[in-house]
Amino acid sequence: MPHFPNILVHAIPGFIILLILEIFYAVKTQRDLYEVKDASASIALGLGNLFIGILTKFFIVLFLAWIYQYRFFTLAYTAWWAWVLCFFADDLSYYWAHRSAHSIRWFWASHVVHHSSEKYNLATALRQTWTSNITGGFIFWAWMPLVGFEPGMILLMQSVSLIYQFWIHTEAINKMPKWFEFIFNTPSHHRVHHGSDLLYLDKNHAGILVIWDRMFNTFQPEEFTPTYGLTKNVNTFNPVKIAFHDWVNMSKDFKRSKKLSHILGYMFKAPGWSHDGSSKTTAQLRKEADQHK
Repeated sequence: MPHFPNILVHAIPGFIILLILEIFYAVKTQRDLYEVKDASASIALGLGNLFIGILTKFFIVLFLAWIYQYRFFTLAYTAWWAWVLCFFADDLSYYWAHRSAHSIRWFWASHVVHHSSEKYNLATALRQTWTSNITGGFIFWAWMPLVGFEPGMILLMQSVSLIYQFWIHTEAINKMPKWFEFIFNTPSHHRVHHGSDLLYLDKNHAGILVIWDRMFNTFQPEEFTPTYGLTKNVNTFNPVKIAFHDWVNMSKDFKRSKKLSHILGYMFKAPGWSHDGSSKTTAQLRKEADQHK
């Protein structure tokens, strides 16, 4: 397997510079963009994700390499067009992985960490899960080595996507040019995604290209300033509690389950699903809202 540079590590100085510039912007404009404890928790979660990623990436590479042995085709990494295909394949895979993280509780229990901040800034971009690699989030990319993408190409393109998504976690940029807003994920689109308002829930799952949301009917333009965070916020700045809070909640749901179907529901149905109606999914909340119009 060819060796590709770890561009995510090399991007860290750039992340720090942009974060400092955004803090200066917040101070100069007197905008309430940052809270010290919140930003500290986000940075701690980001560092934890980086450390766990180093430990788990080896096994993910082995898994992808194992699948690559049974590939249907071979897409040479020396061909420029293979990288173009890899870009679109990775971005589509990210879209479905991200969308699934909002529609399947098992994946949401990891992804919820990223949505747990009630602030929206570049530090929030660093607020990443500690459990996604362990609980199988990488499975959405498993088809790529099967059709001939070399595992190193996949990992590199995933890093490109993560680096791109850093800058869109800001309120300092209002709107990009219309053509850019139509094709690419932007701060405006991603602010919607982090909103806990009913209109904004489970919308704009894009990584780099927002065209997937437009194609699969999950696009929502920004109509008003979002209320950031969760429909039920975690109310803690402890990074360990933030990282595992929904796994703890899931175990509590298991304990009050009376049937195996309830346990499976809490694992694989949409976040908010409950066997007794004590909590509701986004679809159920929207249905109720429509009935009261």
